[in-house]
Amino acid sequence: MPFRDRGIEIKTPAQIDRMRAAGLVVGETLELLRSTVAPGMTTLGLDQIAEDNIRWSGGTPSFKGYHGFPGSICTSVNDVVVHGIPDERVIAEGDIVSIDCGAIVDGWHGDAALTVAIGAIPAEAVELMRVTEEAMWRGIAAASLGGRVTDISHAVESYVRSQGFYGILEDYVGHGIGSAMHQPPNVPNYGRPGKGPKLVEGLALAVEPMVVLGDKASRVLDDDWTVVTEDGSLAAHFEHTFTLTPQGAWILTAIDGGAAKLEELGVPFGGP
Repeated sequence: MPFRDRGIEIKTPAQIDRMRAAGLVVGETLELLRSTVAPGMTTLGLDQIAEDNIRWSGGTPSFKGYHGFPGSICTSVNDVVVHGIPDERVIAEGDIVSIDCGAIVDGWHGDAALTVAIGAIPAEAVELMRVTEEAMWRGIAAASLGGRVTDISHAVESYVRSQGFYGILEDYVGHGIGSAMHQPPNVPNYGRPGKGPKLVEGLALAVEPMVVLGDKASRVLDDDWTVVTEDGSLAAHFEHTFTLTPQGAWILTAIDGGAAKLEELGVPFGGP
C-alpha cells in the first residue's frame, strides 16, 4: 500500500480543539449504541439512533451521502468486515456487530469504531475482539513526535501476530483526518517501522485495525460497499482518531481522551 505524502493537513491547536468536539460526538454516540444494541433490533434502527444523537449533539453524520453511502453509520455483522449498510437485518443473540461512526462539527471530523458482542458469543470471537482493540491501542502507543507512520503499522501487526493466527486486512487502512474524513497519509495495519511521513504536532490520524479469524482475503458485495471475508470467518474492527501533542497522545474520539488506557500502557497522555 503506497503512502500518500502530498496534501497532509497540519492543524493548529484551535483546529484540534474543534476536532475534539467532533470526536466527543462520535465517542458519545458509540457508547450510546454500545449500551443500546440488543437482539431483535435492526441495523437500520441502530442507524436512526446514531443519526438522532449526532444531530442532537450539534453534529452532522460524516458518512451519510459520502460517495452515495445511505447510512449515518456502518453496521458490519459477523463476517462483514467494514462498510455494512444499515438495513432491515435483525441483530441476533450471538452476533458480533462492528459499528463505525463519523461526525462533523464546525467543519471538522471525528471517526471511530468498535465491535460489540450481542449476548453470549464463542470464546474465539471474544478473543478476536480483544486482540483487535488492543492492537489499535498498541499502534497508538507506538506513535511519538518525530517518529514515522509505520511505527504505528508495525506495532499493530506485531501485537496481532503475537496473539495467534489471525488475518489482517491489507486493502483497507487507517488514514489522516481533519477538514475531510479521509486524508493523507494512509495508516496501514502492517509493515516495517520507520517508514512513511513523519509524525508531527498538528497531524491527526485514524488508526483502525480490521482483523479476522480466518484468511485476510475479502470481497465487496454487489452493493459496492459491504466488505465480507472470503472464507466466511468472523471479523472485528476498532478505530480511534488521535493526535500528538508535546505531552503525548490525545485520543480525540475517546470520552476520557484515552487517559486511562494510555496510563495502563505506560504512555504519556497529551490531552488537556
